[in-house]
Amino acid sequence: MFVKLACRRGWIAAVTASLIAPALAEGFDHDKVGATPDHWSCGVTGDGAPVWAVQREPTAPSKPHVLLQSGRGAFPWCVRPDVALADGFVEVMFKPMAGQQDQAGGVIWRWTDANNYHVARANALENNVSLYRMQQGRRITLKYVDAPVPGRQWSTLRVEFEGRHIRVLLNHKLYIEFEDPHPIVAGSVGVWTKSDSVTAFDEFSFGALKPNR
Repeated sequence: MFVKLACRRGWIAAVTASLIAPALAEGFDHDKVGATPDHWSCGVTGDGAPVWAVQREPTAPSKPHVLLQSGRGAFPWCVRPDVALADGFVEVMFKPMAGQQDQAGGVIWRWTDANNYHVARANALENNVSLYRMQQGRRITLKYVDAPVPGRQWSTLRVEFEGRHIRVLLNHKLYIEFEDPHPIVAGSVGVWTKSDSVTAFDEFSFGALKPNR
């Protein structure tokens, strides 16, 4: 059964690898403008000074707030450290708003610390979708493909992961299917950008995959 729960201020979701978790959705609409959203931790892999904050955005799919990254850094990230998910999905709506070097939006899963996690990202300047593994702070490309990524528009990025099998979908179309040889670990989930990308995120969700999807 697929259950969608709205995130509320002061409520903490704990999703463990041994638990078949319902899907959890978050729109940042109950979080304080100008601050990091409740239950999230933000930082950067490598050097930089990212700025993650909840902001008002008139085009937000879930009004009135989004989570915006407006600073810059090698690989800025923002995750839910209270989540430990080995298998499941992560999905977000993202809008590349600016950036001369990159206009990227991504999702993170199996995050164990700032230097070790998986990430799938879409880039509006390059028009491609990529799958990476971050290992000891080093980005390892697993696969990338050409794909239309509209700038200054909302798109949906989704990753599904079961054991070693990974699927990456952009705007509900499958672009990457990959068998990952690396060890499977439970970890946090979140969102990601690159370089000088100014990117808004909304409608973040994660959880167990529906049976017979």
